[in-house]
This record gives sequence, structure tokens and C-alpha cells, in this order.
Amino acid sequence: MRVLVPMDASKQSWKAFEYATEQFPEATLVVLRVIDPVQAGYGVGIGGAGGAGQWLDAKKEAAEELFEEVREEAEAAGVDIETRREIGRPARTITEVAGDCDQVVIGSHGREGVTRVLLGSVAEKVVRRSPVPVTVVR
Repeated sequence: MRVLVPMDASKQSWKAFEYATEQFPEATLVVLRVIDPVQAGYGVGIGGAGGAGQWLDAKKEAAEELFEEVREEAEAAGVDIETRREIGRPARTITEVAGDCDQVVIGSHGREGVTRVLLGSVAEKVVRRSPVPVTVVR
């Protein structure tokens, strides 16, 4: 069994990782870090000189640091993991990668009302679009 755990280093994504290690100890956890190119800024290409290129390098380095922490936690919990870093829109990328897995465990910030409507919810989009079952951890 393969369980996808998208992580962004937030408290909620760590809760999802902990839940997955407890509920699926025999599974391989696929830890995914999606780098959202929209965060680089409008009108700046990802491969461009200066700002966007440095931004992307910093995001890749931060993903590797996250993966090191995840590996340590996984070893302590006795679970197998794979790490995967992708560039793209988070909800879309997560649902694409979910097609290679049996389950998704995702953290939610628990936004409600106007905040959720204005900002959207990656977890909500994943629940609606995922080809496999999704567990949302709050």
C-alpha cells in the first residue's frame, strides 16, 4: 500500500504525517512537497535570471530540509517513505500524484466562511478531485 502525504512544513501537514504513520504503519508513505510557481511572483519566469531562479533554488533547498526531518521521523516511527518534489499548482499536482497511490492523508488549515471562499482550500479541492480515498486531518 502507498499513502500520499502532501507536506508544506506547516503544523497541519505534520499532523497529517503523524496520523499516516500511526494509521498506516505497514504502508510506504509518499511524502510530496509541491512548489507553487505562482508564489515566485507574477510576470517572472521560473528559469529567469535573478529573483525567480534564486526563489526556486531556495524552495528546492527548503524541500530537501523538510525531507531530512521527515526521514528522521519515519525512521523513529519505523515506517518506509519515499520523497517526491514537484513544481506546479498544489491541488492539481497532488491529485495527479494520488493516481499512483492507494490513499491520501492531507492536513487542513480548517479555514471557514469568507476566508475559505476567498483563499480556496487545497484539501477541499483534493477531496473533490482525488482518484483515491482522502483523509483530511485537522
